[in-house]
Amino acid sequence: MYQLDITLRRGQNLAARDRGGTSDPYVKFKLGGKEVFRSKTIHKNLNPVWEEKTCILIDNPREPLYIKVFDYDFGLQDDFIGSAFLNLASLELNRQTDVTLSLKDPHYPDHNLGTILLSVLLAPREEQREVFQTQSLRLSDLHRKSQLWRGIVSITLIEGRELKAMDANGLSDPYVKFRLGHQKYKSKIMPKTLNPQWREQFDFHLYEERGGIIDITVWDKDAGKKDDFIGRCQVDLSTLSKEQTHKLELPLEEGEGCLVLLVTLTASAAVTISDLSVNSLEDPKEREEILKRYSPMRMFHNMKDVGFLQVKVIRAEALMAADVTGKSDPFCVVELNNDRLLTHTVYKNLNPEWNKIFTFNVKDIHSVLEVTVYDEDRDRSADFLGKVAIPLLSIQNGEQKAYVLKNKQLTGPTKGVIYLEIDVIFNAVKASVRTLMPKEQKYIEEENRLSKQLLLRNFIRMKRCVMVLINAAYYINSCFDWDSPPRSLAAFLLFLFVVWNFELYMIPLALLLLLAWNYFLIISGKDNRQHDTVVEDMLEDEEEEDDRDDKDSEKKGFMDKLYAIQEVCVSVQNILDEVASFGERIKNTFNWTVPFLSWLAIVALCVFTVILYFIPLRYIVLVWGINKFTKKLRSPYAIDNNELLDFLSRVPSDVQVVQYHELKQDPSHSPSKRKKNNPG
Repeated sequence: MYQLDITLRRGQNLAARDRGGTSDPYVKFKLGGKEVFRSKTIHKNLNPVWEEKTCILIDNPREPLYIKVFDYDFGLQDDFIGSAFLNLASLELNRQTDVTLSLKDPHYPDHNLGTILLSVLLAPREEQREVFQTQSLRLSDLHRKSQLWRGIVSITLIEGRELKAMDANGLSDPYVKFRLGHQKYKSKIMPKTLNPQWREQFDFHLYEERGGIIDITVWDKDAGKKDDFIGRCQVDLSTLSKEQTHKLELPLEEGEGCLVLLVTLTASAAVTISDLSVNSLEDPKEREEILKRYSPMRMFHNMKDVGFLQVKVIRAEALMAADVTGKSDPFCVVELNNDRLLTHTVYKNLNPEWNKIFTFNVKDIHSVLEVTVYDEDRDRSADFLGKVAIPLLSIQNGEQKAYVLKNKQLTGPTKGVIYLEIDVIFNAVKASVRTLMPKEQKYIEEENRLSKQLLLRNFIRMKRCVMVLINAAYYINSCFDWDSPPRSLAAFLLFLFVVWNFELYMIPLALLLLLAWNYFLIISGKDNRQHDTVVEDMLEDEEEEDDRDDKDSEKKGFMDKLYAIQEVCVSVQNILDEVASFGERIKNTFNWTVPFLSWLAIVALCVFTVILYFIPLRYIVLVWGINKFTKKLRSPYAIDNNELLDFLSRVPSDVQVVQYHELKQDPSHSPSKRKKNNPG
């Protein structure tokens, strides 16, 4: 093993790729066909200064380092500026060398595209060689993701002040991007304002003892063209004291105005990786301590610490062969929201045994545990072998189960099963309170892209929700038209009785009765809920299209140039998804799809019914208004939220119900028929 320390110094006289005669350059390093480093983007500069350092582990110094420079174009495919090779075998060991590389384009070898200046140091890495042979050798940020984080930085984006006007109307539509190493977060867009109020909170993991630097850029959203750069700033975490909230007012460089943030550094949560011999829940003292931590007596202590999750990743069987040798090099990725841990790689084996235990702190009991199996390839990106998604509320503690691996869209089986044993311990009161707070967003989610199958699926889901309302309207109208005299007579008498005796508390009472009616139907065996095969079929069709898109993603098509149309279509696609999901979540609440949430709804409706029955409406409105008017005075930096929408966000939509549905093992299942579900 060798360690290559590189300092990316600067670029000189780079080629202009934008219409303004400039470029927005960034640099990629590739080794063995795999990206191992990407620099930050320097905007509107042909002589950029990066001064960025990276460390790369190398097992074959005869393999050259491929350096590519691109011009960043928001929403379009980035323009290629030039590339160069660094011959590592020519470097003298243990000696820092300054290197100047001329950029070339293979299609235009005579063009002068500028130069890149580097400082490199190649040194042998002798310690613990045997460890690296048994561990995965994925480079750069995958190396970092496999480590345990040393702490957590909680960031609250409060507001912006006096930002630069970028639009013709003298205003901007600002949003903010954060980056800490491989972790990224993008805020929501605040339309037509120079003093935006975001009130967003998110967490990053700290992997380095000294903290690291958070890069922050502010942008103005422009529909149909490239977004405008407003300014940038940085937060050096090494200068901040831990276990303390810091209010930061950061002036924007290369722009106007400032951002206001709250930043808190805390020690790492209880996240561990260990062998099966080290089991917290099998140690009576540790188990008692964990049960005590989440007992009802401590329901108001540390409301963010909802529960404890332990995942035993034992083994997998009959995995798909991803290599030409008929074998695979499988490793396992365990994810809970933004917490992501990896097992070691078992080489040349279709029946690997990992025997690892992962523990996580649970911040939201409605989270979904995702376990994904990949095949490691040193010369290219890892191949997908299978995946399972397990809602925490569906876990049966202490039971070792064989989960059938699914395809990328989680709609159908792929080859192989994985054996897991999962335990979750949580405080029900904390979990209920957390349900009414904003849901944690995943900052590594893929960007939404235009898909005709996805657009069609969301349209059909939306249509089904609308048809429920239309059919209900037809039913009511048929009562008015006396199409069925007995039904119309019963409806008329019910109408007179309800209107004459109506009180406000009857609204939550009616919803309560509907929930109770569906519950008794389910326990009596008259469950009218049906498995949604329509959504499942549409998801499988969409996956086939995704496979085709993956193969063609490197091609520069006509759609890449129609960014404005694509953005509008993606917006329509997402709006349809949100509206359809909203209707499906209401239905699934009353259908007892997640019993915990339905019971929570029953408790809330009972409370509302009692309050409305005993307390006059004017007092309720008075308390509500006083709370709303004084909220900002009592807590200036409170994050706005709607408890009802936060509750519904935890209820799965019909698509998620299909994705989380556990498949049964089918011995007669032919993996060859599902090979299309396993794109590399």
